[in-house]
Amino acid sequence: MRSRHGFLIALLALLPGLAVADSGGFLARHWQRPLAPQGEAPARFSPQEATLDPAACGSCHAVQFDDWRTSYHARAMGPGVLGQLLAMAPEADHEHQSCLRCHAPLAEQASSLVAAIRKQPGGRGHEQGLTCAGCHVRGHVRYGPPRRDGSVAPVGAGLPHDGWRATSAFADSRFCAACHQFEEDGYALNGKLLENTYAEWRASPAAREGRSCQSCHMPDRRHLWRGIHDPQMTAAGVTIEAEPAQARAGRLGGRLRVVNTGTGHAFPTYVTPRVTMEAFQVDARARPLAGTLRSQRIAREVSPDLAAELSDTRLLPGAEAVLGYDAPLRREAVALVYRVRVEPDAFYADFYRGVLSGNGLPADPGMMRQALADAEASEYVLFEWREALPANARR
Repeated sequence: MRSRHGFLIALLALLPGLAVADSGGFLARHWQRPLAPQGEAPARFSPQEATLDPAACGSCHAVQFDDWRTSYHARAMGPGVLGQLLAMAPEADHEHQSCLRCHAPLAEQASSLVAAIRKQPGGRGHEQGLTCAGCHVRGHVRYGPPRRDGSVAPVGAGLPHDGWRATSAFADSRFCAACHQFEEDGYALNGKLLENTYAEWRASPAAREGRSCQSCHMPDRRHLWRGIHDPQMTAAGVTIEAEPAQARAGRLGGRLRVVNTGTGHAFPTYVTPRVTMEAFQVDARARPLAGTLRSQRIAREVSPDLAAELSDTRLLPGAEAVLGYDAPLRREAVALVYRVRVEPDAFYADFYRGVLSGNGLPADPGMMRQALADAEASEYVLFEWREALPANARR
């Protein structure tokens, strides 16, 4: 489920050679949903220039293409989404757009999806997710940021795909809001929009300091968009501290602290990830001892049908979560282990399990099994610290 932007302004052909300063107006036109078909390419375009295939872009923009195909934008139409879409009626345009508007927004992708549902020829463009053209091409006109030095290139016939129209909108966080922010009247739970990332950023120190979404998720203009699935990216956004364990009167105490020190929005921002803080005692063979686990979640947890918010323990910028450990000290314990686990796709995994168990939602079972396997495989340990206990502590 994604935001429903009601932009009603037609696409604008930018003046050749000029950088567009009105980011807000440009973005309203650029992200009018559903996107208009590209139409016929200019007759002077070669087949490579006329196609919307990302590989064609990659023949000249190799670094950007190689980055993109490792990203979750390239996998936006994974088996979890596609397995549901292929089970829909081919004429259910409104239902298709609730997913396609961000996962595969081109009109040509919507057409290829319908062909796939009908089992007719029509290409596989919908399977490519959020492509180069999804952000950069409208009416076969290429758009992008000015050069790094702020200058703009000439445009017109004779240049590859007639050059590109430069606009600062590509460095504006509102560009990302087109898919990462519900409108004010969008779907909300407990008075909070289901997706509110841009508003969280706008209220953060990062926004006040002029640090855009792109400055963290596209450093040096890389087309990687790393986020919660990437341990290095996640680690850069938080500070984790573990206090030494203390044994007193047959009990073991400790403290694990997670602070949102560098994430420019809530940690985590959306309903899909789950972060779990844990502390437990282990024996000499590093086996967790039963009954010693203490845990705490950092997440916005909602019901599988998105009907209710169950809890919200996410950390806004500057906020912290503290897990205080207090448990009987087991005689066989040799250490206290602190751990922070991240499940980037926790909600999705639960959803796929529900579909596979027969909750009545139509979807391709094979694709749901693959989606569940992918979701479960995304889990990782962000932090682990083993605090050894002195021998006399267990006496």
